[in-house]
Amino acid sequence: MDESSFVYRFEPASRTGAPPLLLLHGTGGDENDLLHLGAMISPGSALLSPRGRVLEHGMRRFFRRLAEGVFDEEDVRKRALELGAFVEGARQRYGIEPPIAVGFSNGANIAAALLLLKPEALAGAVLLRAMVPLSDPPKASLDGKPVLILSGQADPIVPAGNAGRLSTMLSDTGAKVVHKILPAGHQLSQADVRLAREWIASVDAQVV
Repeated sequence: MDESSFVYRFEPASRTGAPPLLLLHGTGGDENDLLHLGAMISPGSALLSPRGRVLEHGMRRFFRRLAEGVFDEEDVRKRALELGAFVEGARQRYGIEPPIAVGFSNGANIAAALLLLKPEALAGAVLLRAMVPLSDPPKASLDGKPVLILSGQADPIVPAGNAGRLSTMLSDTGAKVVHKILPAGHQLSQADVRLAREWIASVDAQVV
């Protein structure tokens, strides 16, 4: 499977050395949703933004769920590997390094699954309002890969403690996780934008 298997947007880098971003929208979004966010948190980065290939009541998602908060984990695994193959094909086509995933809600969940199932596909991840994607994940080795998790204290969709379990799960695989809980709900705030921008800048500086 190559990048042609997804509908997507690609915007080339305008700043040398800026890390490429893989933008993964939430339920009901599309490939255009997070382009502005990507440009705000990492100006000049190449932006790779695919559209989810699953439909739920007419809304695009990256994987199926059985009920609110209950994921079809077989489908999660399948779709995460498809996404990994898409990223590999896009990297070859556009000549970019492994991207940092920036995912919101459903997009954050598939990004977390991709980290666990195919860690070499990503350089790191910003997970906005993420949940644990797999109850029994494989024994991955993330070997210091940087991950930022931003959760909402009043989030009605992500149960209390779930993002904390995700943080522990990724840390246990060797990821370098920063988890912050914001005074927010499920929707993003200016604090999310600021923290993501500062985190990406610090990660970028460490790489340089």
